[in-house]
Formats: sequence, C-alpha cells, structure tokens
Amino acid sequence: MKNVQKRSGERGFTLIELMIVVAIIGILAAIAIPKFADLIRKSNEGSTKGNLGALKGALAVYYGENEGAYPVDDLTSLTVNGKYMQNIPPANMPPFHAKSTLVNVNTAVNDTAGWLYDNVSTDTGFGSLWTNCSHTDTKGSAWNTY
Repeated sequence: MKNVQKRSGERGFTLIELMIVVAIIGILAAIAIPKFADLIRKSNEGSTKGNLGALKGALAVYYGENEGAYPVDDLTSLTVNGKYMQNIPPANMPPFHAKSTLVNVNTAVNDTAGWLYDNVSTDTGFGSLWTNCSHTDTKGSAWNTY
C-alpha cells in the first residue's frame, strides 16, 4: 500500500463552506420549483384554449358546409372520417379537473370537466361551445367564459 501524503499548502473545502453551498442551492430550488409548477399550469391552460379554438374552428367549417346547421349530437359528427377533426382534443384544467375529451351536451355548466356544447336547436345559444369548468384560470377569468 502506498503512503499518500498531503502536499503542503493544498486545502479542501471545510464542512461549513459545503453546508453554505447546500443551503444556497436549497433556497434557489425552493424559489424555482413553484415557478416551474406555475409555468406547467399556464402551459396546460394555453393548450386547452388552443384546443377550444380548434373545436370552434371545426364547428364553423361544419356550419358553413351544412348550410347553416350545427351538429345536434355530442360533436362526434366532427370526427366522422376525419373530415373536420381527427378526434376531439382534450380539455386540461389542472388542478381542478383531469384531462378529458368528454363532451357534455347541456346548456348549464355542471363542472364535470371536458367540453360543454349546446346541441339544442331551439336554444338561442345553439352551437355554442365552452369549457365545462366554473373555476378560474391563472388570470382570474372563469373557464366557462371562453
């Protein structure tokens, strides 16, 4: 076994210096993690708003091609043969609801997640589409106002 000797003048980090570095890293992590979670929530909100826009666009094309008539089903007619959409995109509103492609055909928000579509041809809001959530987004706007 070789005898390893420390060279004179060579120094390492003391325990207190290492503890200070670990404490600083801990403080930075405590600041960054909530900001990261907020960015994830904003990203999900943006995705849901984009999906809502895509659904409304498909509804507008359907309306135009069917001589002023909206679908009277649960929007499955938009996905038949992929003519207007391949599938119904999800609504993602965490932390309130899990991601859902459910389309509720109703005129009142019942907070069960997914989309809310008015398919009653005698209603004044016939053809309207909203998110089925009464909670607020990061800007304080109720989800069902979009």
